[in-house]
Parts: sequence; C-alpha cells; structure tokens
Amino acid sequence: MILIKNGTVYGAPSFPEPAQLDILIKDGKITAISGHIPETAGMKVINAAGLTVAPGLVDMHVHFRDPHSGSTPAAEDIFSGAEAAAAGGFTLCCCMPNTSPVADRAEIIEYIIKKARQAPVKVLPYGAVTVGQRGEELTDFDILAKAGAVALSDDGNTIQSAAVMREAMIKAKKHDMLIISHCEDETLAGNHAVNEGHASKALKLPGRPAIAEELMIARDIMLARQTGARLHIAHVSTGGSVDIIRKAKQAGINITAETCPQYFTLTDGEVLKQGSLARVNPPLRSLSDMEEIINGLADGTIDAIVTDHAPHTTEAKSLPLSEAPSGMAGLETSLALTLNLYHNKKLPMKKIIELMSVNPARILGIEAGTLRIGFDADIVIFDPEITWIVDPAHFKSKARNNPFGGMKVCGRIICTVSRGKEVFNNI
Repeated sequence: MILIKNGTVYGAPSFPEPAQLDILIKDGKITAISGHIPETAGMKVINAAGLTVAPGLVDMHVHFRDPHSGSTPAAEDIFSGAEAAAAGGFTLCCCMPNTSPVADRAEIIEYIIKKARQAPVKVLPYGAVTVGQRGEELTDFDILAKAGAVALSDDGNTIQSAAVMREAMIKAKKHDMLIISHCEDETLAGNHAVNEGHASKALKLPGRPAIAEELMIARDIMLARQTGARLHIAHVSTGGSVDIIRKAKQAGINITAETCPQYFTLTDGEVLKQGSLARVNPPLRSLSDMEEIINGLADGTIDAIVTDHAPHTTEAKSLPLSEAPSGMAGLETSLALTLNLYHNKKLPMKKIIELMSVNPARILGIEAGTLRIGFDADIVIFDPEITWIVDPAHFKSKARNNPFGGMKVCGRIICTVSRGKEVFNNI
C-alpha cells in the first residue's frame, strides 16, 4: 500500500482543477483521492509536498528495436526502453512496427505483448499497415487487432501510393482502427539529412524541404475526409503543416496530430554544431517553424507531445551526416524540455499534462492518462523547478544519441509508479 501525500494533483476527473491532494494505492489500483487520507501502519508514504503529481505520461510513438534479428547488437530492447521510459515519467509506451522482422503479423505482435509483461511499464505494439512496410500489400488488420495491435502505422516508410493509403483507410474504418501516418513525399525528401534552408546551404547538401511533409499531410487529410477514417499525423515539424491541420480541424475532419520536443526546442542550425547527433526525421526546421509548432500546441491544433524515441548505437551515429541514421533517444529528456514551455509561459501546466498524458490515451482509446479510483495506479511525480544538466552517459536507455547533452534543463522526475509499483525513484 502506497500513500502519496500533499502533492499538487493534475488529471483527476473528480478534481477538474489542480489541488493539493492525497492518493491511496492498494493492490496496484487507485483506491482513494482526497484532501486528507490518514497514514496507517505498514503504509509506504511518499511526501509530495511542493511536487506535481499527474497521470503517468503516455508516449504514443517510440522505437524499441525489439524484435531485432540483425548481426549487430540492438540499440534498444523492450526492457531497456521501458527502463528509460520509467526514468522519464512514462508509464505507457506504444512501439512502432519497424522492427526486424516487421510487426506485420500476429506472432510479432504477440511476442511484443508477451515480453512486455515483464517490463517495468506498459508497452503496447502497433501493427504495420502494409506487409513489410513496403507500401504495397495491406496487412490483415483484423488479425493484427485480435493479436493486440492498438493502432496501425508504416512509420518511417511513408505509403507513397494514394490508392494504397485510401484502401488502408477504408479498411481501417471498417475495423475502427487508427492509422498513424508519417507524412513525407519521398520524391522530394529523398534521404536528405537536413532541412532545406540555412543548414543545407551552409553544408552544401541537398535539403529535405518542408513541402515534402506538407503535401503528404494534405493528401492524407483529404483521404481521411473522403473515407471517414481516423487519422493521426506523426511528428509534425513545419509551420505549414500546422496551418493545414488547423484548417482541416476547423472543417470537422477527424484527425489528430503530434509533435516532439526537438521541433519546439532546436532549429536546423543545430546540425551545424552537432552533425549526425542532430539528424532526425523529419529534420529540425527553421525558427519560424519552431514558433508555429508552439502556437499549434497552445491553440489545440497539435494534440500530443511524443518522443519518437529512436535509439541508435554510438557507432552508427558516428558516421558522416549523410550516412548516419536519423533519430534521437528522447524518453529521459522529454518532460524537462517540454517544461520549458511552462517556464517561458507558453503553456500552462495543465495543458502540458494533457498533451503528454491525457490526450495520447484518449486518441488511442486506452485506459490511461487519468487518476481515477479503480484504475491502475500509473502516476508520475516531478519537481518542475529542479535544474539539472543532461548527461546521456547516465541514461537508462542503451542509447546515447541525444543532442541535448550538456544542456541545462528545469524539471526532474522524482518518482514513477506503474501499476502501483515504484519503478523509478529519485527521491
């Protein structure tokens, strides 16, 4: 039995506004939320005075590289990814299907679910939209759903054919499944390492233009409108994308969208400083794009903040910029980076909790993102005022590829409780 006392609690439906409350946990469930719950013998008490208490964070976009059939060691697995998640305040993560082999059939989905039962936090799988994520033949959505896939995505491999994507949306609507779309026109994006703009000119490299993302977002929104399918747009990175999504929502189209801390914290100039370490996909964009991403978060155009946690080995990230893989290990820095928006008065704390916990759970239709009596005790406790220096060498993740190393951030995880158990404690 655990009693969390005197914390400033967000995300409890019975208390719509933040309040100083106690939370009682018994047998893995929340059993009481009140202004005062007395201590009893044998109870573990966590004094959360001066701390923020919220539903465990929900990351609806991670890559845990498991299963992994390559000849080199995996950059991550379900256990190490879950440990990193717990250290970052996350109690639920959803894995993209670009594993090896691809999660395009029931046995891979079942493998992930079975292995995740032993992980410190909940880990749920997505199924691939197309076989092998090749953008050609659709997978069996019904079999994937019955096996436990919570949504569908070919993330990292945009479905280039409008006909295939339309067929996928028609089928997904029939099965009431969400499609998560990585939106890029590959004929424009190629495998270019940097945004088309200041950085690409300085490096004399071909750039990845913003229009490559925006064109595909517009296409998928039109298909969603025509089919009535539920569409979620992954890792939005440009101001033009925000504008397209905003107008689509105003028109009543059934879409949601996400972004990542790197897109409201860094610009493409970071690639000039850090090279491959700052290579992500989509790429870091311009200052004006970054500002529009923040505006989109503030006005509700963007529904969720995710990490797109993409671990790579040090050897892979040490390759030249044009050869290195894209992605960063983001689980352990995500909340602190997002809290910059709170400290800079861009977003209130309640909005941050919605973006990182409440909304992702709602989008996926998962019982999470809430502090409700009778629900699993999935809780994060953090101090928004503690400053610390990011040091990837101390990550719980196997990976160290994070461009925020050496940065001073404000806001630290104190304790993460998953299913009623302390899975991370920094008290």
